[in-house]
Amino acid sequence: MKNRILGKTGYKVSEVGLGCWQLGGDFGPIEDDKAKKILANAQLNHVNFIDTADVYGKGKSETLIGNFFPSKRESNNNVIATKIGRSTDLYPDKYNHKIIEQSIRESAERLQTNSIDLVQLHCIPTSILKNGIIFEIMDSLVKQGLIKHWGSSVETLEEAHICIKQPGCSSLQIIFNLFRQDPVWSLFNEAKARKVGIIARLPFASGILTGKFSTNHQFDESDHRNYNRDGAFFSVGETFSGIEQSKAVELSSLFEDFVPEGWTLSDFALRWILDHEAVSTVITGCSEATQIIQNVSSSKLPSIPMSNHAKLREIYLSDIKPYIRCPV
Repeated sequence: MKNRILGKTGYKVSEVGLGCWQLGGDFGPIEDDKAKKILANAQLNHVNFIDTADVYGKGKSETLIGNFFPSKRESNNNVIATKIGRSTDLYPDKYNHKIIEQSIRESAERLQTNSIDLVQLHCIPTSILKNGIIFEIMDSLVKQGLIKHWGSSVETLEEAHICIKQPGCSSLQIIFNLFRQDPVWSLFNEAKARKVGIIARLPFASGILTGKFSTNHQFDESDHRNYNRDGAFFSVGETFSGIEQSKAVELSSLFEDFVPEGWTLSDFALRWILDHEAVSTVITGCSEATQIIQNVSSSKLPSIPMSNHAKLREIYLSDIKPYIRCPV
């Protein structure tokens, strides 16, 4: 596994990280033993960047991670990042110092640490970001030592540009995949100039870019790909990258001719992301421990030719972007 530097943090993180939304059961029920096997296989395959949030399973994901890494406290060998801001205690407009600090302390307790490696603001409303007070709070909590670094997980490029201008912002977690290419030309140069690490999420567009799902596949009732498929509970951009399920499956066929022999569509989707040097790590969610082996293999694959990158951009702008049902 190759490593990259995560922005101002200086952390050396694995190019392929592990997203732990699924450990909370938000993609359907998952047994604790299976969750432990996923974490163990990630460690075995040198995946050292672990991403979670306080609302994943109402703290279950953080608790599982904290129990699995009980001795992980001061070493940067594993980087554990969490997110705060979407719990009912805070969202949508109760972002004061006292409640934010309490939320982070509760996350730290579940993660069994006194100082969290990276805390990311979790899709905070744009109006709160524009106000700016929340950034001052995060800076103060870094000085206090409760967190080592802070970043933001955002839903739109507008929000990304608000956050990236904050001196204390170390990382930006963004939706970035073959269905959402705009950051390449509208964000990455500034990110590199400001030394803000890019954490790419939804690399497979909620699984569509693995090629495993049909247009009419039925997801479990507890899976956000069921209950949020049209944005009923949170931003539709978080589910299938904002594209309607059957259309997303249809559009994924546009990439078939670009996938090299011997590669899967998943390989291609991850390699495309990693070809962008502004990206520090791409977080992949796994429901099976064996999927980690497949995902980490993308770190070793050769880069996609630049001529194909140019063609993929043209396809995105003409044939894909018009179907995104939310601001990019």
